[in-house]
Amino acid sequence: MNRRIIACFFIFLMLSANVYPAPLSDGEIGTKHYAVLENSQWRGKKVAFLGDSITDKKRVGTTKCYWEYLAEWLHFTPCVYGLNGNRMDGILKQAKRLLEEKGDSIDAIFIFAGTNDYNGGVPLGEWYAESERETEVKGGLTECRKYREPVLNDSTFRGRINLVMDFLKTNYPEKQIIMLTPIHRARARFSGNNIQPEELFPNKIGLYVDEYVKAVKETANVWAIPVIDLNSICGLYPLNDSHVRYFHDGNTDRLHPNAKGHERMARALAYQLLAFPSSFE
Repeated sequence: MNRRIIACFFIFLMLSANVYPAPLSDGEIGTKHYAVLENSQWRGKKVAFLGDSITDKKRVGTTKCYWEYLAEWLHFTPCVYGLNGNRMDGILKQAKRLLEEKGDSIDAIFIFAGTNDYNGGVPLGEWYAESERETEVKGGLTECRKYREPVLNDSTFRGRINLVMDFLKTNYPEKQIIMLTPIHRARARFSGNNIQPEELFPNKIGLYVDEYVKAVKETANVWAIPVIDLNSICGLYPLNDSHVRYFHDGNTDRLHPNAKGHERMARALAYQLLAFPSSFE
């Protein structure tokens, strides 16, 4: 009997606190407000977003971006540096601009890129270059052992990621840094000179987009950062005609999500972010 009374009491508290989703005002694009996000660790933070066209403030193919939904639900201030067409080498330029303009005032940094590196046929490269070095060992002796260090160059995908992460780890040691994997992509025809085949085709150097997604995932262990696999958790799959509803244009642009697609990405991300600190200060 006592357990039943306690259970009823907790249900009453949950209803009173509006824990369950409640619709936003009219005019929102199918979004809902989740009270569980209201007072998360992200509230009041300043969050930077580095990326390509899907992050660009110009809202390419959409009327609202994923970071706008997240800012509303989690109540943080977004600082957006994403630029249409940028590859991972462009992310480094964005990071340098972030440091110049915002200094140390940012709490967290998101990186959402890689799909343009795939489309452009950027070689994957290696994380490390190996050599041999002497090191001190037990008894004050020295041994010659293999030695590896990150490849820091802008000619390969992994080299570009290394450059970005080396810069961010050096200049933002107390900030949360999170990478997102590229989402699935289908055919886009922006002009006669800009036709991008669907991901069922490899790029011009024979690599599928999966290899670039995999490299972004590997960043987690190479550089000790969280990587959110948006490629899988958001569920967007433009290769299937039923998912045209989430993209800008079923005939000419199944690369850029529309507002409904961005909202779906944001929903997936919001709950992932509840598991991560918003900073380490």
